[in-house]
Amino acid sequence: MTSDRRVLWFRRDLRLLDHPALLAAAEDGAEVVPLFILDERLLAPAGPSRIGWFLASVRSLADELAEYGATLVIRHGDPEVLLPAIVAETGAQQVHISSDHGPYGRARDSRVRTALGEVPLVETGSPYAVTPGRVLTGAGTGYQVFTPFYRAWREHGWRAPADSAPDRVAWASAPTEAIPESDLPPGVRLEPGESAARRHWADALERIGEYAAVRDRPDLDATSRISPYLKVGALHPRTLLADLADRDESEAFRRELAFREFYADVLHHRPETARDYARPELRGLPYVTGAALREHLDAWRAGRTGYPLVDAGMKQLLAEGWMHNRVRMLVASFLVKDLGVEWTHGARHFLRHLIDGDLASNQHGWQWAAGSGTDAAPYFRIFNPTTQARRFDPDGTYIRRWIPELRSLTGRAIHEPWTAFGGLPDGYPPPIVDHAEQRVAALEAYNALRGGR
Repeated sequence: MTSDRRVLWFRRDLRLLDHPALLAAAEDGAEVVPLFILDERLLAPAGPSRIGWFLASVRSLADELAEYGATLVIRHGDPEVLLPAIVAETGAQQVHISSDHGPYGRARDSRVRTALGEVPLVETGSPYAVTPGRVLTGAGTGYQVFTPFYRAWREHGWRAPADSAPDRVAWASAPTEAIPESDLPPGVRLEPGESAARRHWADALERIGEYAAVRDRPDLDATSRISPYLKVGALHPRTLLADLADRDESEAFRRELAFREFYADVLHHRPETARDYARPELRGLPYVTGAALREHLDAWRAGRTGYPLVDAGMKQLLAEGWMHNRVRMLVASFLVKDLGVEWTHGARHFLRHLIDGDLASNQHGWQWAAGSGTDAAPYFRIFNPTTQARRFDPDGTYIRRWIPELRSLTGRAIHEPWTAFGGLPDGYPPPIVDHAEQRVAALEAYNALRGGR
């Protein structure tokens, strides 16, 4: 055994380039054991698309390492138990990681650090351009509103991409287990892995000037779809920001990256908001229960609400493990404010199916839609599903793509099929609720909770 060997424990950083923890592990010529631990506590809540994308991404990392003559060591089980055993097995003097700022990740890493005893758990870098907790208000607290956070985040700045060089790393190995077999569902249109992510980003970058104008149009399918790669760390946001630095037309895209960082920062400071209300005073809103809850939630999950743009989005989620961001906002508003279902049910469904499902962005995005999040005055924001459809899918292209029953409709009927000549097309349901009535009821409930203010 070498006198200097270190373990690099991959988590949300499944790449070899722009990887600060890899550089730290390989410093001074140390041998590096690349390790990935399959933790069932992270896999259990996920559905087939999410698991398929995740495992395919791990497999792609193993393939990338093989090009450098290295083997990704796979182990199944509890990191708290496995890491001390791997350290003893390999003779490693250090374990290196990118920091994790989610509630589970922080608690897990604390337990691992204790279990490792005198062997240090070295954190270098994070999945974010600016590590959560670094951008603070003048009072030394975390931001709760995006716009001032964005100004401070930009002023703080970030480092240039790390000059990782995996071909110069002295890779070491250990006995490995198999990556479970799990096919990538056919509806997932992205190729996993770092090389594919960089090709995908290069293509998106060529179209970045159009992003602000078309990003809200699901019919044009013109967003970057880079979020699944950011989720698993096949790309680092700092890489993207470096490529955007000299492009004035990229401001809208840069803000979207900053939203991801903002929500991670909020969760870092307030880990309880992963499950609980960011605004506890809204915990008392009335929601449907019993048979009504099951009926409304089942119809929404299946894309059978009778509102075409809502249903198209839910069908896209089931087929692709992804949904256009504008439609995500609409279906979330509809579930909570039209169907009266508590946001936690929708957030859980999204995290089961979204291949880009990020805990911080998902939970706080849902709280934004529900009116309990970090927005200053969100209680009156109730999306009209028909108006949204007319505005962002004007010709019904997105709706027809996902709802075969409506493909023959044109004009007003594609957005309001209950007005179609001859009645609703066969197989498509009538509206599950009346939006106008539900809007009034939701506002009354909010105002009542706020004491009539």
